Amino acid sequence: MRILQIVPSISLIYGGPSQMVLGLAPALASEGVEVTILTTDSNGDNGQKPLDVPLNQPIKQDGYEIIYFRCSPFRRYKFSLDLLQWLKRHAHEFDLAHIHALFSPVSSTAATVCRQQKLPYILRPLGTLDPADLKKKKQLKQIYAAILERPNLAGAGMIHFTSEQEAKVSERFGVTTKDLVLPLGVIPKGDGEKDVRQKFGIPEDVPLVLFMSRIDPKKGLDLLIPALEILLDKGLKFHFVLAGTNPQDPSYEQQIKVEIENSTLQKHTTITGFVTGELKSALLYAADLFVLPSYYENFGIAVAEAMVAGTPVIISDQVHICQEVHDSESGWVGATEVPALVELLRDALQNPEECQRRGLNAKQYALQNYSWNAIARQIIQAYKEVLSLE
Repeated sequence: MRILQIVPSISLIYGGPSQMVLGLAPALASEGVEVTILTTDSNGDNGQKPLDVPLNQPIKQDGYEIIYFRCSPFRRYKFSLDLLQWLKRHAHEFDLAHIHALFSPVSSTAATVCRQQKLPYILRPLGTLDPADLKKKKQLKQIYAAILERPNLAGAGMIHFTSEQEAKVSERFGVTTKDLVLPLGVIPKGDGEKDVRQKFGIPEDVPLVLFMSRIDPKKGLDLLIPALEILLDKGLKFHFVLAGTNPQDPSYEQQIKVEIENSTLQKHTTITGFVTGELKSALLYAADLFVLPSYYENFGIAVAEAMVAGTPVIISDQVHICQEVHDSESGWVGATEVPALVELLRDALQNPEECQRRGLNAKQYALQNYSWNAIARQIIQAYKEVLSLE
């Protein structure tokens, strides 16, 4: 089986949903699937330099290959004419394409090329069909959907959602294409730097509350910061670590930093910026609580990463793996309201033994359900099902 994975970018800047193909591809390869990733050299939307990678040639790694194409024209929108021309020439060499992202020009037009070339494909929306996301640039998206995405969805063999909740709430524009509901995987990693508390001057006896995600308005920092301030006023002890960045909206990131600097939280907060590798793993393992009170999240890869590290999570009921977290008692789930978040944080911080129990549950659940190898085998069955219908 020869499979194309098509994604606008795999740069770290765009977060876990874009990078998921780097976890899926080797897992598919280990099951005997030939995988080629088509992507662009895009590395941010605010003047950042493109990825320093060879272009227009296969790069072999971990049993699969990646081909990067120049993001041109329209760098801001991650478009690549070269990628589409390559796809048109080589589509007949593959059995199926797995296309990641909607409302992204390179993905939208790639689906159109696949239909023209009679190449079956599966679409993964990345949360772009969530009504909350569709409200952004609403009129433009309505036109875009009518012209491109509705025909793309109608022509897909399946629509790949990463949670039951994402599938439930997603807009389909009247299309009845079959759903494929499979989570994203997480690669278990070591605990990295063991002296992370020492590195940031965090006492061992103070609970570490971790936010690790893109610093974006949808992530609920406008709920988390006042909730933490209230807890401080009530005398609870903790240290807050804010890990993340937003090169696409640096002004919002700066706004959050200024808010914390002018807050009672200032003396109890460490702002790390973007973290990766050993430091990222170390923070996930060192944290006593991971918090993501997001307004909408089609999966929440950072939540799954915290769970696999054995860290209990506090998330909103708009993070679409909330039911799984609730049912497995891997943490706490609440509404996107400051009072609700205050109550959850207080319960967790005042009950370290319960935190520990839920952290163990989180690790067990994540290792069983967010293993790339298990997910790859299920995706292969979906590929075979789509191909059997052709």
